[in-house]
Amino acid sequence: MIKTEKHLRLKTGTGRTVRVVREHYLRDDVSCNSRLCMADCTNEGPGLLPKDVTHYVVPDCQVTRDYLEILEFPEIRGVLFTGTAVHSMQHQGGRRAYNRLRTLLRDPRQECAVFANEFQQYAYCPREHGETLEKWQSRSTYKAAEWYYNHLAGQIPVVVLSEDPQIQEEYGPMTPGVFVVNMGEYLNNFWPDLQPAQDIYESLVAGLQEKGKSTGSKEYRDYLPVEVVEAGIKSGRYLRGNFQVNKHRAQQEAFVRMASSSGGKDVELHTDVIVVGMALRNRAVHGDTVAVELLPRSEWRGRSTAITENTEGVSSETEEESNSVMPTGKVVAVMQRNWRDYVCSFAEDEETQGQKKNPGKVLVIPYDYRIPKIRISTRQADQLKDHRIVVRLDSWEADSQYPNGHFVRSLGRSGDLETETAALLVENSISVAPFSEGQVKELPTNTEESPWVMQPEEVARRRDLRHTHLIFSIDPVGCEDVDDTLSIRKLPNGHLELGVHIADVTYFVSPNSLTDLEAKARATTVYLADRRYDMLPSILSADLCSLLGGVDRYAMSVLWELDNNYEVLDVWYGRTIIKSAYKMFYEAAQAVHDRRPEEELIQSIPELHGLDTDTARNRLEQIRWAVDSLMDIADHLRAGRLREGGLELEGVEVQVQLGDSKEIEKLVPKQPLAVHETVAECMIFANHWVAKRIAEAFPNYALLRHHPLPRQEHFESLVECAKAQGFSVDTSSNKALAESLDKCVNKDDPVVNKLLRTLATQAMSNAQYFSTGSLPRDQYFHYGLALDLYTHFTSPIRRYADVIVHRLLLAAIGVEDERSAGVVKNQELEELSQHINNRNRAAQHAQRASTELFQTLYFKDKDPEDECCMADAVIFSLRANGVLLFVPKYGVKGPLYLKDKDGLVVHVEKDGAVSYTSGTLNRKQFEVVAQSTKGSTSFRLFQHLTVRMSLQKSRAHPQTLTFTLVAAKPYKPDLERVKGESSAPARTDVVKEVKSSSADTSASQSSDTTAAMGSEFPELLCEYGQSRSCDTLYGLMEGFREMSLAEA
Repeated sequence: MIKTEKHLRLKTGTGRTVRVVREHYLRDDVSCNSRLCMADCTNEGPGLLPKDVTHYVVPDCQVTRDYLEILEFPEIRGVLFTGTAVHSMQHQGGRRAYNRLRTLLRDPRQECAVFANEFQQYAYCPREHGETLEKWQSRSTYKAAEWYYNHLAGQIPVVVLSEDPQIQEEYGPMTPGVFVVNMGEYLNNFWPDLQPAQDIYESLVAGLQEKGKSTGSKEYRDYLPVEVVEAGIKSGRYLRGNFQVNKHRAQQEAFVRMASSSGGKDVELHTDVIVVGMALRNRAVHGDTVAVELLPRSEWRGRSTAITENTEGVSSETEEESNSVMPTGKVVAVMQRNWRDYVCSFAEDEETQGQKKNPGKVLVIPYDYRIPKIRISTRQADQLKDHRIVVRLDSWEADSQYPNGHFVRSLGRSGDLETETAALLVENSISVAPFSEGQVKELPTNTEESPWVMQPEEVARRRDLRHTHLIFSIDPVGCEDVDDTLSIRKLPNGHLELGVHIADVTYFVSPNSLTDLEAKARATTVYLADRRYDMLPSILSADLCSLLGGVDRYAMSVLWELDNNYEVLDVWYGRTIIKSAYKMFYEAAQAVHDRRPEEELIQSIPELHGLDTDTARNRLEQIRWAVDSLMDIADHLRAGRLREGGLELEGVEVQVQLGDSKEIEKLVPKQPLAVHETVAECMIFANHWVAKRIAEAFPNYALLRHHPLPRQEHFESLVECAKAQGFSVDTSSNKALAESLDKCVNKDDPVVNKLLRTLATQAMSNAQYFSTGSLPRDQYFHYGLALDLYTHFTSPIRRYADVIVHRLLLAAIGVEDERSAGVVKNQELEELSQHINNRNRAAQHAQRASTELFQTLYFKDKDPEDECCMADAVIFSLRANGVLLFVPKYGVKGPLYLKDKDGLVVHVEKDGAVSYTSGTLNRKQFEVVAQSTKGSTSFRLFQHLTVRMSLQKSRAHPQTLTFTLVAAKPYKPDLERVKGESSAPARTDVVKEVKSSSADTSASQSSDTTAAMGSEFPELLCEYGQSRSCDTLYGLMEGFREMSLAEA
């Protein structure tokens, strides 16, 4: 080891530059991280360079900063990043780019590595006196590449990427086997057929050429220096928070959500800070972390109370503010850019308009209303004008009205089902690429030629329940990924033993295997309206890990011994072998409990088919006893939670049924079958007890689920609506809220209680995963379930959090093998928790967006006079210029404008006819009154109206449904439907009709579509195509809906 010195210039917190000298040690045993190494280097870590490539690539610092997303392509393997380039990215490339590089280096699937050249004795280059930083970085990169080539004994060529012509000329011919080229030459020579990379390179080059150009006049203020902002945050002058744009008033209104530690010097903030207008927004983009400065109190503004209609991102309504003002501020700095991929479209004639001011530049409109128009450079504007494209942001200079970005790829023609589905996946940053060959190869097979069998040594290590327990599953119709089964039996001492048995995914998915890394990246199975994208390959999710009936399976089990009062006397955790005797559907289990006729019951349970009458009757009695016992236990458990303040909110929110039909939206609930609650309660019970066990064993790094207290101001809408019906809602605690909601019952209108529960649900904070070492003990609780400890254990097939919990539980009970390893410490677990939280949120948003997509496509070709477009709607919120409606028939909600664009207000004649005339709107506490020369019309909270639904098309944004008032009275056919005779189409019918329509259109225009998509179509189909599923694909969504009762 050799000791040297490094001379550095650093900035202090006050902005002063100081010169420091630090010790620097050089070694000759720094690992090369290549599988071709012949020098016995200690090559460990997540990333190693592969053997089976034609060359290694070493990008210099500038290429790493400017073209990282090209180096992220999975086709470009064997990329070696020098420590010099990594440090340059950290200090010059920005936090967002540096985090992307770290993610790339941590992912072994990318087969790239980092070489610590600045600590390698023979690769290190000390900086010479008077040498520029850029020159030294380039020299260090080439020296590292040269050493690397010689270290590997010339087995493989090394290509250095540099955009500096002088570097290419000086170093290019120096060492045979080490080549120096720029990125353009590299792509043309080595990857001429990788068109997506070529397209991105072209866009990046155009963006880099524009970067730094100044128009002379500034549209926005410059950001304050970082050290000034950080000092201001400490002193309380500035506030730090997350920037959130109001999508209904995207150009006018945004909010900064304060971090819990943020507080102003002169004001105690309990609410968000509002930012009004684009000028005060100062180039902040939705999702950024920003610093804001509060304006004087005389300039504080209120939140808008008017309904707005966005048209290509521009609000069409005048401002109408709330009487209550809130802290108002301006953005003084962006602390962290949280940009992502954005789906965009070209506006009609926007191509030429953009090129008049900036030749070669085009303005595109993002799919998300909250994102401003983006200026990109592309030569494909004419070919892609009817397509949805993916765009990435590069910069937003102070002298530019719009941010600059670059084109990434096309998703296809707007309006096509596959394109729209691809768009919502991109918008939620969900990757649905097929599982790789390497991932599939490391998993077992189960075919007729090569069936999977249990290993005798593994069987010996497990508790065998196949012959001692009656085990069965209760799931939705069409469910393939059976995570959980139940058992109940009477013990010799007269007590009961309750069992919950969960698929043992950790046996098949070893920590840090390719399958584990992919599951970690996905974090959850994504369920859309007509398809699903699995977290695990189908050989596991639908076969070996699925607890199907009549087959032996590995499981993780929790068994409780209960006394006659159903109190827990003992609990056992462990790995087991089970064989599910019956795979029942919810309806069949409920029918068994309801004592339906024997013939009907036998017919509904496939395992009873073909048995003689006596045998079938005896087995049916066993099933009935088991189901009844489970329901009694679940009732006892549920009653105990409700006594402590447990809320019936989430399950209610995702359940929608009027009569017996399956609806589209999940806002107005039906009363679920009793067996739904039984299964849900058993899963909650298991999750709670597993949480207790792992929290006891690992008090500083157990993965739990926390549901924080809701903010009281979020209950304002609920409290006001309840007052309109004469009810009082106490929100002081979960118990008080639950009791209040139980009393809010209108015997004449059952929708009232359901809507109030929906409003209560919307006021809730989101439940989050966390590591126990990151929160104080008194914050572990789950508010909605009224439990002190809670986690997720029962669905490891579709949730990665459950996989982590399984590994923690195995470690807690003393199981030690390579499959039960993988327990991580607090910091890593907390980072992983945040990743899972983000992926879960994205999956939920995508699921909701997919449902809304099918809702709109269902009405795409409907005649507005069609009976299916008429519906009964209920007013659940009042605005200055209209009301918000909920339509129970379809489960959708949206605005009804009582004042049109010409300023005329609605008037309802005595005969029910609707017209618009001159007048005014007056919003009161419980009603909006339309006053005109013809008289006045009142619209009260919870009033039923007859509306006509139609599709509002948009070129760039998601299509939406609009409501037109037909009559100020209930729609009679819908009222009759509520009483039991449904006329609404089932969810499956909606999806089938939409998909059928899409297929017919695709078939009739096959040649045109293929020509338009060209070579991109097979790739698009591969990336976003529908996964294999059961015959009724939408049944999968129903399965998720039912299982979500346990998603507390």
